[in-house]
Amino acid sequence: MNIRDRYDAATAELEAPFAAVDLAAFRDNAAALVARAAGKPIRVASKSVRCRALLDEALAMDGFAGIMAFTLPEALWLAGHRTSDDILVAYPTTDRRAIAALAADEHAAATVTLMVDSPAHLDLIESAAGDRPVRVCIDIDASYRPLGGHVRIGALRSPLRTPAQVRALAETVLKRPNLRLVGLMAYESQIAGVGDTPPGKPAMGRVIRAMQRRSRMELARRRAAIVRAVTELTDLEFVNGGGTGSVEKTAAERAVTEVAAGSGLYQPHLFDYYSNFTGRPAALFALPVARRPAPGVATCLGGGYLASGPADAIRLPQPYLPTGLAYDPREGAGEVQTPLLGHAADLLEVGDRVWFRHTKAGELCERFAELHLLEGEHLVGTVPTYRGEGRTFL
Repeated sequence: MNIRDRYDAATAELEAPFAAVDLAAFRDNAAALVARAAGKPIRVASKSVRCRALLDEALAMDGFAGIMAFTLPEALWLAGHRTSDDILVAYPTTDRRAIAALAADEHAAATVTLMVDSPAHLDLIESAAGDRPVRVCIDIDASYRPLGGHVRIGALRSPLRTPAQVRALAETVLKRPNLRLVGLMAYESQIAGVGDTPPGKPAMGRVIRAMQRRSRMELARRRAAIVRAVTELTDLEFVNGGGTGSVEKTAAERAVTEVAAGSGLYQPHLFDYYSNFTGRPAALFALPVARRPAPGVATCLGGGYLASGPADAIRLPQPYLPTGLAYDPREGAGEVQTPLLGHAADLLEVGDRVWFRHTKAGELCERFAELHLLEGEHLVGTVPTYRGEGRTFL
């Protein structure tokens, strides 16, 4: 039985649209991430999963430890459910109520670590937390700055780049008795989040690979120097880095104690274009064919589930099964309907399903309240997403 037939058989009693996760693919992807990490623990990036049941599934596997949350309210919710006893909030928070709730909850305060990159963050945390202790981690700019720093490649995140800058903030933290510095983080988006084999662009791929080699060397030296500068002042619990696209490269750095990953569990199509790993599509959604308006056209209900990021064609979901379908360039993926073109359209009838892959992992769960769990040709369970539990954190 081919993969489309398996999925159709497992979900025959469901009415599309719906979202599903192939558990065998999810577990294979998890095992591949662990192998790439080569013994260093993987902190699960929860924004790429957005389902407590599947966070539990990943954290139960050897090689995974801790969560990287994307908002403090999410971290508090996960801490309250005892999903993990080690939750790092990946982005600075300005949510004073949530900080006050964190400080007032003994378990949460021992579990959750806040991200900072400036004295303004420290002031805000202290003003909201009062005289109660809070754990903090310093975020470091990991972007690549060639040509004397006149060019930036990578995400605009922390203003802290040099060992001296990071050490200065660490000294400021250590002077504040209610703040405890426990970690450092640097996310190299230009390596972890940029595929080096863009389809149909071999020359661009060579340029990307060259940039990434140089960026890795520069960052490894700078990150090691930053860690030395800070550990001269205090012991750290962790130094976090990387993402799905760079797991084995980041883990190879001696200064790094753990890596982050999440997208690689679901393997959305944005992560198909890396030379260093290949994942199995695990998270999918199915749309029903609602119309056959012309030969070579099958129109699905809904489908406009665009991903965040720059407004380009790769942000569209990818028609996956059956193969041979493409968007109408004048309509794309629509809020109420999505026409699909190609030879495969003539093999589809009203009521059939088309399976899609989302561009970015956890964002799919913002569209669906449930994930149906598939094993082979069987539906083995249904679990709520964050949305299904009434939680939309961002």
